[in-house]
Amino acid sequence: MEKTTTNDFPMQIQFSTKTLPQADFDSAKQVKPAIASLVALATDCLILGYSKADLNKKTPGSLLLELDAVLGGSVARAKLAGDLSGKEASQCLLRAEVSWSKAGVKAKRVLLVGLGDLSAKESLSLQSYAKLAKATLKTLSGGAIESAVWFVPSFGSSADADTVLKQVRLTAQLAGEQTYRFGVRQPAMKFKAVEYVDPFQELRFVVCKDGAKAVQVAVHQGEALVEGMNLAKDLGNLPPNVCTPTYLAKTAQGLMKKTKLKVELLTKKQMEALGMGSFLSVAQGSETPPQFIIMRHNGGKASEAPTVLVGKGITFDTGGISLKPGEAMDEMKYDMCGAASVVGTMLSTALLGLKQNVIGVIPTCENMPSGKATRPGDIVKSMSGQTIEILNTDAEGRLILCDALTYVERFKPKAVIDIATLTGACVIALGAVHSGMFSDDSHLLADLTQAGHDSLDTVWRMPLDAAYQEQLKSNFADMANIGGRPAGSVTAACFLKRFTEKYPWAHLDIAGTAWKGGAAKGSTGRPVPLLVNYLLAQS
Repeated sequence: MEKTTTNDFPMQIQFSTKTLPQADFDSAKQVKPAIASLVALATDCLILGYSKADLNKKTPGSLLLELDAVLGGSVARAKLAGDLSGKEASQCLLRAEVSWSKAGVKAKRVLLVGLGDLSAKESLSLQSYAKLAKATLKTLSGGAIESAVWFVPSFGSSADADTVLKQVRLTAQLAGEQTYRFGVRQPAMKFKAVEYVDPFQELRFVVCKDGAKAVQVAVHQGEALVEGMNLAKDLGNLPPNVCTPTYLAKTAQGLMKKTKLKVELLTKKQMEALGMGSFLSVAQGSETPPQFIIMRHNGGKASEAPTVLVGKGITFDTGGISLKPGEAMDEMKYDMCGAASVVGTMLSTALLGLKQNVIGVIPTCENMPSGKATRPGDIVKSMSGQTIEILNTDAEGRLILCDALTYVERFKPKAVIDIATLTGACVIALGAVHSGMFSDDSHLLADLTQAGHDSLDTVWRMPLDAAYQEQLKSNFADMANIGGRPAGSVTAACFLKRFTEKYPWAHLDIAGTAWKGGAAKGSTGRPVPLLVNYLLAQS
């Protein structure tokens, strides 16, 4: 077994790779030793993909035909019973029989996954691959299976290295999502800390020799991605009396002991000296002090312009004086998921050792009502010097982000991406499928769209026309912090745009995608996959 990484971040599932010397299912001379090597692997479950064409092949070299010979007719019996259809994402689980051990088979089960009408010269689309990967992982999870072997070449023999890399990385990502349980890495919130831990804990990717390098890289990337997602989920799911701005800052600082990340915190006095009046106006209603966190990954040359990620970190949002309705207000602990995604992405970046400079900036505080809280009608001065009339204290995210977006000018960034659970209007517009993406930079738009496609953490471009700026006019200040109900997510982005004229910029509104409500309540870890895939592509 070839381990890909060793680190101090315990995961609920471990990934590894193994190389087989011969694994070409198009050659009758090689298929037998490949099958023999596969079934001889000690595992709870061997996973093989097959197409409808494989189901009907009767010539030597057919995956199912040769497998049936080794398994003593198990495949033929499953086919006769109607369990093998070849339909995309269909599952057929074969359990060990007496004849298997006599043939030297050590796999306790063989899971056959239908690939649909895929031909030998085709590769699955990433969406189709994700569909069958999710179905397969669901079959593996929640039962007696603790380890599994995923034979990569059987899921599309003509796939090029880039496709294989994306597929394997995505499989690791989906496996991490399937097995995640809150409470494994964090302090127990219940008397019984973890009510259920999935027995499925190890996934090994097996590949033929000529594809080994791509798969090993992909597994390494997938593992780092899952760890960043897990951290983001844990931070989001923690209660707001635990995950305070101070806790976020200490979590970021703690990563310095386990990675090469550099973390700096600005004191309140430093923020005041910098003129962050907009950010501090949100924090002034809370007894909990604000934090301004700067995380650095120095993987590139000292002269190289960094990519900067800015995450909204409202650890609890009451709405302030413009108090929110009480129903589901507990979910406002998720208003720091932008910050959590930046912390998670910075962890993944450090574990990957990306050869580029990446900076994460997190303004974080609580938005609370009190005798010291900002009132509707107050006017504050931002770090940029622009004044803001606060018409609604529940539009606070943009007030903390604008000062952070001014602060990052000093880094002379090649690109800035801010991530925020910013507006309920974006939830109405896009639901929980896509994150809203706002930018005028064609390169950023294209790169983020592609990264979203590769990670299934998708974005949808929203308008940013200058005409929407009219809604932010104020009679008493340079701008108002809201533009009314029409196009609420757009005017919020237009507000932020006023502070980003000195660098390429994109805004991601993740209000609909950062967490789920109801019975499945919990952080999704988005958009860590999007951001990690974006940074990988930049490398």
